[in-house]
Amino acid sequence: MRHGALTAAACLLLSGNAAPVASEQKALKATKPRELKGKFLQITGANLCHPFADLHPDPFYKYHSSVAAEGACHRGKGPAGAYGAETTDCDSPFSLINATFKWIDENVKDEIDFIIWTGDSARHDNDEQYPRDEKQITSLNKYTVSKFYEVFGNPDDDDNPLNDLTIPVVPTWGNNDILPHNIFSKGPNKWTKNFLEIWRNFIPESQRHGFADGGYFSVEVIPNKLAVFSLNSLYFFDSNSAVDGCASKKEPGYRQFEWLRIQLQFLRQRSMKAILIGHVPPARTDSKQGWDETCWQKYTLWNRQYRDVIVGSLWGHMNIDHFMLQDFEDVDIDSLSGEDIEALESREAFDDEISIQGTTDYLTDLRDNWASLPDPPKDFEVRVIDSKKGKKDKKKEKFFKKIGGEWGERFSLGLVSPSVVPNYFPSLRVFEYNISGIEESPMMVPLEDEDVRFEEEEEEEAYGELTEGNPETEKKKKKKRKFKIPKGPSKSTPPGPAYSPQTLTLLGYRQMYANLTVINNDFVDNEVGDLGWKDGNHPNKEPKENDKPNPSEFVYELEYDTRNDSIYKTNDLTVRNFIKLAARIGKYKPKKDDLLEDIETSDSNDDDIEIEEFEDKPELGFQKKHKHKKGKGKKRRAKNKVWFTFVKRAFVGSRDEDDLHETFGQKVSAIDPGLEDPIPPSWVEEGRWRKLVDEHGDDNDDRFMRALAYEMEL
Repeated sequence: MRHGALTAAACLLLSGNAAPVASEQKALKATKPRELKGKFLQITGANLCHPFADLHPDPFYKYHSSVAAEGACHRGKGPAGAYGAETTDCDSPFSLINATFKWIDENVKDEIDFIIWTGDSARHDNDEQYPRDEKQITSLNKYTVSKFYEVFGNPDDDDNPLNDLTIPVVPTWGNNDILPHNIFSKGPNKWTKNFLEIWRNFIPESQRHGFADGGYFSVEVIPNKLAVFSLNSLYFFDSNSAVDGCASKKEPGYRQFEWLRIQLQFLRQRSMKAILIGHVPPARTDSKQGWDETCWQKYTLWNRQYRDVIVGSLWGHMNIDHFMLQDFEDVDIDSLSGEDIEALESREAFDDEISIQGTTDYLTDLRDNWASLPDPPKDFEVRVIDSKKGKKDKKKEKFFKKIGGEWGERFSLGLVSPSVVPNYFPSLRVFEYNISGIEESPMMVPLEDEDVRFEEEEEEEAYGELTEGNPETEKKKKKKRKFKIPKGPSKSTPPGPAYSPQTLTLLGYRQMYANLTVINNDFVDNEVGDLGWKDGNHPNKEPKENDKPNPSEFVYELEYDTRNDSIYKTNDLTVRNFIKLAARIGKYKPKKDDLLEDIETSDSNDDDIEIEEFEDKPELGFQKKHKHKKGKGKKRRAKNKVWFTFVKRAFVGSRDEDDLHETFGQKVSAIDPGLEDPIPPSWVEEGRWRKLVDEHGDDNDDRFMRALAYEMEL
């Protein structure tokens, strides 16, 4: 496999939403023969505030206005910078959007093959003095479209409007691109009609009727090789009260999944691959979820059954840099068909706008889920059978059995990009993918051409068919169910590009960010609030009288590169590499190579640390805790450098490291600094410990420690 032949594909994740429920797709026609580059750019959420805005653009943003909730960067005096107020809840000024597209024009325009735009191109409804309306939302999205034409417009003068762009642009809906936000009713509706006009040149002609009906569509960004599916995630969103999941045939979510099933089967027949994109990601933990459960179940099942076709999925909305794994063993056909009501009501919905505390809980829950993943063996990428000795490696065999075989086909992967809107630092993501063997494929834009049709294969009705092609679960007893399951890959089908390195496999990405603290050139200190409206790094700062903007040069710089990352150690973006990464993140007692070196603590602002010591109390059945003061330092600190790096990158490096230690670290103990508090043996035997963990969290959680202290006092 040659990795030197790579392509540049621009995958701008901003806002989008379109896809037909038709059984036909148009071929694409090239405007110019231009070879692939092997890279693509992802842009998500900018929330501008202006009559014509995008990426959360804000037309009412004022330089050096207040960043407090009552000011919202619209009035008053405060630290709102020339290019935005980093680490706050303010939206993006036009200066940030314009500078971002200018940087793209000068640095990546000629390196990318297509653009994925994952939603939220209108400002938040965060100021009662400036309420949003339909006209403003529409004009802000039109403004964003105009920026794409400004950078990627085709200079050739012809009469065909579908030739106006040099590369394909694939948009998708954001929850703030509609009014009221989050509420998207069954189509056709006024929003699908409005955006059908706004995105007319992005949507293939044959799919416009389907887009008007449901707001979803697909584009063959590399004709006959790769299609991008723009999913309308608002029909899956748990906060959308206008719809009710994906189990009933009457629901638009059900119709969208039927369309996706037909299209993915079509691609399988044509030996093509697919990238799935959307705005709201399928976030799900043991306690909370972002999607309706029936939609998550169906999405996860579709990922499993079409794992030979799907290259990966890319999302926005949450503003934090992270990834998620969907576990195929969590698929429950009773839940999927809407029969198991208890399973559907087991999780709460995420808050509409996730606070710092909500994000902390979410990331910690992800880690707790990953803590149960099996420990990867040495020589992880070597096969089970040693070709030299002809013997099986039992440890590897056991590990691969737990993850769904040699390629980790028990899971699928979702990548969530941070946003341009400066809730932390503005971000862009440039992907690299493998184009071995297709280097000379021309880049295309959608054009009217001959229709291509296919015959739909009949779905399987038995749950047992879900195990088809998976040697680890193949022997399960077949059980008839009412729900029809899509046909999976045949046993002879090799793993898809999401699992095994091959053409179109995602090789890595470069995470870029703009350090607005430096660029705005106003302040240098750094603090982030925990709850509610985020006042940001400089909440109490006021500008000097008659102070004028004096920003430094605007630039996006490299935060990290997954292909050259000494901590993540992912040589490509296949699922198996992320299973390994997730398992390392989940370790509360990491291996030596993943231990975080001691970091000196500040001796000026830290409170005296409480050191805990224990004395045996056999008559009580546990050790009694005593506390005393001992110098200054951290009360909590992270010891797993992979976990610490993960949460640091989640906030795009904008949060203070001491704050991250206190928020995500483990409680420092006098007995074993950095380790969990000792557990009374009798509690383990009696099951009291597990009960506490189940009810209150893990032993690194404040709620749990309070509950533990209370139980011990009793």
